[in-house]
Amino acid sequence: MTETEIMLRTPTAEDGSLVWQLVRDCKPLDENSMYCNVIQCDHFGDTCVLAEMDNQPVGWISAYIRPDDPETLFVWQVAVSPLARGRGLGRKMLLDLVGRDACAGVTQIQTTITRDNNASWGLFTGFAERHGADMEREAHFTSEDHFDGTAKTEHLVTIPLAEALDAAA
Repeated sequence: MTETEIMLRTPTAEDGSLVWQLVRDCKPLDENSMYCNVIQCDHFGDTCVLAEMDNQPVGWISAYIRPDDPETLFVWQVAVSPLARGRGLGRKMLLDLVGRDACAGVTQIQTTITRDNNASWGLFTGFAERHGADMEREAHFTSEDHFDGTAKTEHLVTIPLAEALDAAA
């Protein structure tokens, strides 16, 4: 039996509620408001990826080009439905995203990850290693200084994209 094909595409505003539900179903991801996901799909669609299997959302990356650094793509959130896990979907969505015209001037990827988020560490470490790129990491948004002790410290991860894309070519 063959695996069902997963299609990657740019989201539209109409996808916002579906993205919201997908993120809710991918515990322990932080849930945003449905409005936030609608805005992400509408205003930042060119730097977001929606993955579908049988016309149902199974993957999502929200990202944006940093306003203070137009060479940096900041990956805000990665969600992969349990229905699509184990297929390298996170890596495929990242590669699709950095290959888009909207990311032509991007030279690095950044994201933040809590120490215990093994899935995200695996995705970004694997992406960097697979493409021969270095990966820097440092505590960035700390629990006490930024979240009043109510959330875990987020570690800033930076991957030089030129190294990763050169190795992938």
